[in-house]
Amino acid sequence: MTPSSSEPSTLALVPGKNGHQPATFPDTGANTETDPGRSYGAAALFAHDSALTRGGDGYYAWLDHIWHAAGCTAPIRLHGQVHTVDAHTGAILATQPTSALPDGVIYKACGNRRATVCPSCAETYRRDAYHLVRSGLTGGKGVPDSVSTHPAVFATFTAATFGPVHTRHVRTHTCTDKTRCTCRAEPCHARRTIDTCPHGVRQACFARHEPADQRIGQPLCLDCYDHDHHVVWNHHAGELWRRTKQTMERHLNRIARSRGLPRVRIAHGKAAEYQRRGAVHFHVLLRLDGLDLDDPTAVIPPPDGITADDLAEAVQHAATATRFTTEGHAKQPGGWPIAWGDQLDVRPLTLRGDNPVTDTMVAAYLAKYATKGTETTGHASRRLDPTSIDQYANRTGTHTERLIAACWDLGHPQHAGYAGLRRWAHMLGFGGHFLTKARRYSTTFAALRAARVHYRRAQDIGTDYAPDAFERQADLDDETTLIIGDLTYAGAGWKTTGDALLANTAAAQAREYTRAGREELAFEQACSSSTPLAA
Repeated sequence: MTPSSSEPSTLALVPGKNGHQPATFPDTGANTETDPGRSYGAAALFAHDSALTRGGDGYYAWLDHIWHAAGCTAPIRLHGQVHTVDAHTGAILATQPTSALPDGVIYKACGNRRATVCPSCAETYRRDAYHLVRSGLTGGKGVPDSVSTHPAVFATFTAATFGPVHTRHVRTHTCTDKTRCTCRAEPCHARRTIDTCPHGVRQACFARHEPADQRIGQPLCLDCYDHDHHVVWNHHAGELWRRTKQTMERHLNRIARSRGLPRVRIAHGKAAEYQRRGAVHFHVLLRLDGLDLDDPTAVIPPPDGITADDLAEAVQHAATATRFTTEGHAKQPGGWPIAWGDQLDVRPLTLRGDNPVTDTMVAAYLAKYATKGTETTGHASRRLDPTSIDQYANRTGTHTERLIAACWDLGHPQHAGYAGLRRWAHMLGFGGHFLTKARRYSTTFAALRAARVHYRRAQDIGTDYAPDAFERQADLDDETTLIIGDLTYAGAGWKTTGDALLANTAAAQAREYTRAGREELAFEQACSSSTPLAA
């Protein structure tokens, strides 16, 4: 068996460390095998032997047992008892200890959203995020279909500048895929007169950087760059967005009053992304809704007198008008100014006409960034503490090391308003969620997961999954018996590298089978809808 080439296996055959850094992520090095210091060849041979042992004795029963976590890099192992309880009387009808199950534990997928930690769980999260975002544009999954007629825009808010950095700017793209852009870039920082900073570094760069150039995002002068202001801005980016949305709604309601129209409100879906320099910027989908004063929870169309152009104008106004100053700090008694950068992109979005920005494109775009983190900056770690901070922080080191050091220094417990910087030092100061939405924008992750449970239960009992099952979640609570687990944490990771190899390979084959089936169905649908050339 070999993993699918279209989506690589999550298995890492080398136990222990990731590259030159400590084992910050639980690879198969976090499993229960002994002697994690064996060489690569010995580890691969051991994986082969343990896979043969597993495959020859009860393999299919074991695979059925671990199937829901098969693609996970480091599943959670739970042990204890599982009780079957009468829903009406509360009486325990049966009890099954996990010791009677394969491996004596229950496997649960880790559920991590970051693709660099667990590609399989991140893919599940990405698909849920896609449906969550798209349902707010097209309706469905509990959202009225009328939202497809609401004015909407897609905006990108960037951070302010904290010092010049190496960039790759393409004046006009001629490529079809910007993720693999081959267009000729403009000179990075071309200057007629070349000046030097107080540290003797030239403030010019005439290079036309390629996308993979490691200098992109690095300051021209590390000592001139304001790393303190950078991490403080990241830390307050969520508050800046909250005030920005309030400013948008106030501006739109002033327009509505001037035109004699009822009040409106904005529903949004937002994804955060790190730039190469380590600053957070937001991709935001903004939908204009009406406001029913008798039923504030209702999602209704806005009045006809307010258009997507008015919404775009409100975004432009809020991005320039919203700013505030943080509370004082020992290193900055007057506080730091928090405002958006000059680069603001606002594009109207509709489901009609020839608009190049489609609902599918926006939903896929936001869902993709929801599974990423700080990896683009070259840094990836878990939460830092006094025992691990020295491995990543250095006030005279690289750009990211200085950012982490700034978080740690500014977040000293004596500065109450900045204590969160230490907690989020591994995220360069940003402590917000990477995908957020307004309460009334669309459905929730919990509802999507409940629908998936409904689907799997229908599969288990051999019935067809009803198309409207998303709206019938009450069915999940109509069971006459309940399954209650009395479980405790037993560990993380597969028990052997061979188990990880078999589980990940089986999951990859299932993904390939599903992908091929979808392509075949799409091909059949295209053929059936086409007009024959001749009778």
